[in-house]
Amino acid sequence: MSYELSQKLSWIYENTDNKTYALSRLAKWHEQVRQVNFKTFNTISKTIELNYRDILNYFDNRSTNASAESFNAKIKGFRTQLKGVRNVDFFMFRLQKLFA
Repeated sequence: MSYELSQKLSWIYENTDNKTYALSRLAKWHEQVRQVNFKTFNTISKTIELNYRDILNYFDNRSTNASAESFNAKIKGFRTQLKGVRNVDFFMFRLQKLFA
């Protein structure tokens, strides 16, 4: 049953183009998860329940903020390597050259 639930969630994202349909399909999926009561799926179901407005924005133009999150992680890693920045202008220059 857990495999079916994961496939149903993937299917919603792959085959739904309309926010209204996505909302109803996610609600049905949420209800199925509630009935089955798997702890792992309860976590993701609760996340979807709390953030459904932001999640539904994906269905407007099928884009995510993954690239921005990846870029922020790279900056954080770069900043960690420097162990403190004294010259902010030089730091910004290095970021531009390395990640642009």
